[in-house]
Amino acid sequence: MFRRKGYDTTTLKDIGALAKIRAPAIYYYFSSKEQLLEEILNIGIARIHDAVQEAVDNLAAGSSHRVRVETAIRAHLTALLQHSDYTAANIINYNLAPRAIRARHLARRESYADCWRDLLQRAQDAGEIGPSVDVNLLRLFLLGALFWTHEWYGKDQEPIEVMAEKLSAMLFGGIGGRLQE
Repeated sequence: MFRRKGYDTTTLKDIGALAKIRAPAIYYYFSSKEQLLEEILNIGIARIHDAVQEAVDNLAAGSSHRVRVETAIRAHLTALLQHSDYTAANIINYNLAPRAIRARHLARRESYADCWRDLLQRAQDAGEIGPSVDVNLLRLFLLGALFWTHEWYGKDQEPIEVMAEKLSAMLFGGIGGRLQE
């Protein structure tokens, strides 16, 4: 419901109707709408972080950094687009959350960003990303693009695996010349 309507316009009555319980019953599990939002934010980032970390950790030790980044892109998109309304709700509602919730949640977001910082920095250190590339800016650009795919991606579009391959090819091959196949 937070994904569809946003935090500000979602009521406990809306949530109760979706969960097929009366709104007051929600207070048995959560002390407030804010606490429920915080749990959704935490679940959303944890699911995507765990999916990406597990996918990368399961690669063979000698996998190229390009393969690692492409695997992370695929895992991110799969977790976001196929498995987690929580992650989309996190993206949509983080800035709407009360300041105290955002402050507590920031460490979880930074932990996920650290996963990508490490991945991209290792690729640069290995020479698979050029030395002049600002990997911090690249991370922000890439994650921004990946997180917002939930706004435009539809099930009738190409499979996530194909999209991940194309994104990786654009990332490593560049858009100004011939893409590496």
